[in-house]
Amino acid sequence: MEQQSFLKINPADSVVVCLRPMQKGEIISIDGKDIELLQDTPAGHKVLIVDAPEGTDIIKYGYPIGHARKDLRMGEWVNENNLKTNLAGTLSYEYKPVDEKLNIAKDNRTFYGYKRKNGEVGIRNEVWIVPTVGCVNGIAERLAAMLEKETRLEGIDAVHAWHHNFGCSQLSGDHENTRKVLRDMVLHPNAGGVLVLGLGCENNQPEDFMKMLGDYDKDRIKLLVTQKVQGDELEEGMKLLRDIYQQARNDRREECPLSMLRVGLKCGGSDGFSGITANPLVGEFSDYLVAQGGTSILTEVPEMFGAETILMNRCETPELFDKTVKLINNFKEYFLSHGEPVGENPSPGNKAGGISTLEDKALGCTQKCGRAPVSGVLEYGDRLEARGLNLLSAPGNDLVAATALASAGCQIVLFTTGRGTPFGTFIPTMKISTNSNLFRNKPNWIDFNAGELVDGTPMQDLLQRFIDKIIAVANGEPTRNEANGYREISIFKNGVTL
Repeated sequence: MEQQSFLKINPADSVVVCLRPMQKGEIISIDGKDIELLQDTPAGHKVLIVDAPEGTDIIKYGYPIGHARKDLRMGEWVNENNLKTNLAGTLSYEYKPVDEKLNIAKDNRTFYGYKRKNGEVGIRNEVWIVPTVGCVNGIAERLAAMLEKETRLEGIDAVHAWHHNFGCSQLSGDHENTRKVLRDMVLHPNAGGVLVLGLGCENNQPEDFMKMLGDYDKDRIKLLVTQKVQGDELEEGMKLLRDIYQQARNDRREECPLSMLRVGLKCGGSDGFSGITANPLVGEFSDYLVAQGGTSILTEVPEMFGAETILMNRCETPELFDKTVKLINNFKEYFLSHGEPVGENPSPGNKAGGISTLEDKALGCTQKCGRAPVSGVLEYGDRLEARGLNLLSAPGNDLVAATALASAGCQIVLFTTGRGTPFGTFIPTMKISTNSNLFRNKPNWIDFNAGELVDGTPMQDLLQRFIDKIIAVANGEPTRNEANGYREISIFKNGVTL
């Protein structure tokens, strides 16, 4: 990408994006005409390059991102104050399949992971304590600290207790969502062993929960129900954890094909550069990984609104198209059932960074999944079945969505951000900055800088370095969230708490 002051993303666009702060009176020369800026315009924000009467659609990425609230003049700064979303309720859709060939060569690159008995591969070898209910969080955390002190993590990467507030006082959908996510965590290949820690009186009955695991490795996954312990539950817990640890500590990394890698695609704290730098870079990687036989998952369904037809028409079959329509409209119904408009999404940080409507956000957000066909569609809490690009039902909330990606079976989350964020979920959560200023200012948060694309680095050069970085993380290099110890989970909740 050539260094310049502004960028027209698509030939059909009626706006350009400022690549640096621009001042009133500066001239943009584009499409054979000189346009004078009518206001100071921050970097990442949009300037209109045609006159737009009230009601006219404003085009960015080649698609409408809303319409003019009033008559707008060429050279005006377009933002949330003069641009209004076109989104409303649920829609009917027609399947118009697009068969775009990736034409990406297969190569022989590999990574070194932990091969599990069930055929899955982990990129970390950790011991986890998973509570069936929030009432035993304190015991879980105490046990984790005791095991870490006793073993000094010899032979394993970490010990972690996954604090959450659910497992009881929940009904129907919320109850099942909790059980599914906790099940997925217990079975996750990044764990070399898991202690399931129950209380005994909770709705999420521990013995019934264990049945959800199916044919699991009983040497690696063990249950302790604290109310049934006649004595010190910490002592009993440590006995089980020592057995689990002895199994896990002997695991060794082995060479694995990239087809075994499963990557979650997420963005948060997005800005006007997200759809220009970090998201397209992640999209290029997603296509590369799919071409190697690997898997990527796109979620944040509300941040697909306005770009959903692009995804629907990339579905490999009519059945997947129908599932994607259901994915979109069910989430819109969720919003409407709570009396909320479907287009009320961009946060204050998004708007400050140059994102004015949900369509503006979605058209940038969905670039994380590149151009590959959609091979699978997952409900919240489902585990991966199809290789290739998958869509997953989850909200836009950073921690809820990242947890859902990990629960589906991803070993790593690629998280693009323009504003920055330190958090991580229960798998490595790699932060990719959309701009170089963020990378320079927050080196303790950010793992990779996609802002180099605006600075002049060619996409293919940066992509090769990005592939190298992701493989290094898969081989054991800690992400910044891991190095900082910032690791959490959050489970989606919709209904009544008893």
